[in-house]
Amino acid sequence: MPRLVLASGSRWRRQLLDRLEMPYVWQSPDIDETPQPDEEPIALVERLALAKAQRLAEDWPDHLIIGSDQVALFERQILGKPGNMATARANLMRFSGHRVRFLTGLALLDTRHGRHWVCHERYDVVFRRLGEDEIARYVEKEKPLDSAGSFRMEGLGIALFERLEGDDPNTLIGLPLIRLCAMLREAGLDPLG
Repeated sequence: MPRLVLASGSRWRRQLLDRLEMPYVWQSPDIDETPQPDEEPIALVERLALAKAQRLAEDWPDHLIIGSDQVALFERQILGKPGNMATARANLMRFSGHRVRFLTGLALLDTRHGRHWVCHERYDVVFRRLGEDEIARYVEKEKPLDSAGSFRMEGLGIALFERLEGDDPNTLIGLPLIRLCAMLREAGLDPLG
């Protein structure tokens, strides 16, 4: 049976993968996540998801390696992780009352047979109207500096939304489990045994 590796240091992605109750190891890949000139958002997340898996391929022969990457899109602009409190607050002020689209790239690399699968999933978040004080309180409490979009849906960020729209809510957290299960089955590893 092939063994699984999650190419991510994200505890949130690990928590999602834990739901499948399959043994795996994880390792954080070290890749450059800078977009290429004129790279479209879908191409970016798919390229980075595969690059993360490929980065670990040499260390994990005879494994299935999962890579994932996510960006937020707002007003045709790609948003990454805010990195600091001021940027997180500014992002949330801009998002107030608006829709933000999240694209999550997913890759599964089979190092046993030298093949891979790559896709992306879309998930939209509609923010309710937010006041400056509640944004400041949210950012101070949750410190979402390492989260695309400046919030954590898996935490208190859920209080910021009017509604969520998409096929798999796990996509918003960063690991589309429905698509991952399909890829695993195609690779010969059924999550249900």
